[in-house]
Amino acid sequence: MLHENNIVAHPSSETVTPDQFKAAFRNHPAGVAVITADAGDGPVALTATSVFSVSVEPPLLVFSISELSSSTPTIRRADTVVVHLLGADQLDIAKLGATSGIDRFADTSIWKRLPTGEPYFPAAHAWIRGRIVNKMEAGGSTVVAVQALETFAPDPGAAEADAAQAHPLVYHNRMWHRLDEGSKIQ
Repeated sequence: MLHENNIVAHPSSETVTPDQFKAAFRNHPAGVAVITADAGDGPVALTATSVFSVSVEPPLLVFSISELSSSTPTIRRADTVVVHLLGADQLDIAKLGATSGIDRFADTSIWKRLPTGEPYFPAAHAWIRGRIVNKMEAGGSTVVAVQALETFAPDPGAAEADAAQAHPLVYHNRMWHRLDEGSKIQ
């Protein structure tokens, strides 16, 4: 049975509640990213755990943005975004993007603009500047597809790319965590 927007409804009368759905995902850790954009009326930022790569040729990534975020209207109007992939050393940036009701760009010492105009946080472990190539409404969110145009990241195999130095930032069960040498399993 198809509902509006081609969402398939479960055939039984039972449904998963929002709280049950959130509880299931609380135990699924996710990398932390901050997305920035400026559609001409000032920079915005938001913290997301929904970023993932889709394709390397062409280089595509996706993320979702909630309609409840104050940054969503600007990101939906923007042509380009910067996706910052954060390490534990950038927890302050993650918290900044996750805090509502503040001017996330008030401290001009922690952000700059790329030559192409997008706002970005130079302290980020890695970032990807990309052009928005598609948007899809999904429930109370928008899924955004981005083609990478430029990246900044440690070289593969470099010491700063290893978890022992990079300490990737992960969100799990409503808490921030860092990966390190001790988190490796083989």
